[in-house]
Amino acid sequence: MTEIKDPENTLIMEIPHGEVVIELRPDLAPKHVARIKELARENFYDGVAFHRVIDGFMAQGGDPTGTGSGGSGKKIPAEFSKEPHVRGTCSMARTQDPNSADCQFFICFGDTSFLDGQYTVWGRVISGMDAVDKIKRGEPVRDPDRIVSMRVAADAA
Repeated sequence: MTEIKDPENTLIMEIPHGEVVIELRPDLAPKHVARIKELARENFYDGVAFHRVIDGFMAQGGDPTGTGSGGSGKKIPAEFSKEPHVRGTCSMARTQDPNSADCQFFICFGDTSFLDGQYTVWGRVISGMDAVDKIKRGEPVRDPDRIVSMRVAADAA
């Protein structure tokens, strides 16, 4: 069991392969963290697929349509930082427009430093990367793994 230091800034994501604990980083991306917590509290992510999963790169999910082109309808201005994209980094997906992040996110499988400074880092996996490593691969993924639930730890029973 992972010790949770700040339940208000920790997500607990259940996926078919186990529990993933994500430490949120409001110090890096306060608007993104606030939006992700809001969506988690609305159960927005429950049942949503990991639609784009590239071995050695990342697992992307958070699109309610499962196509990679859906969203929640609320764009978040970029909050780029010097935080590196390494194994376990949670960052926001976006289009070519730096201010187009919405609800889609990705979790890095390894060092993806070529993304540094171009995508908003909002958290990191502190427990459960072994479960993330088992997410079904594909671009798009056939019969994708889905988020069972995603909750703010402070709200979890």
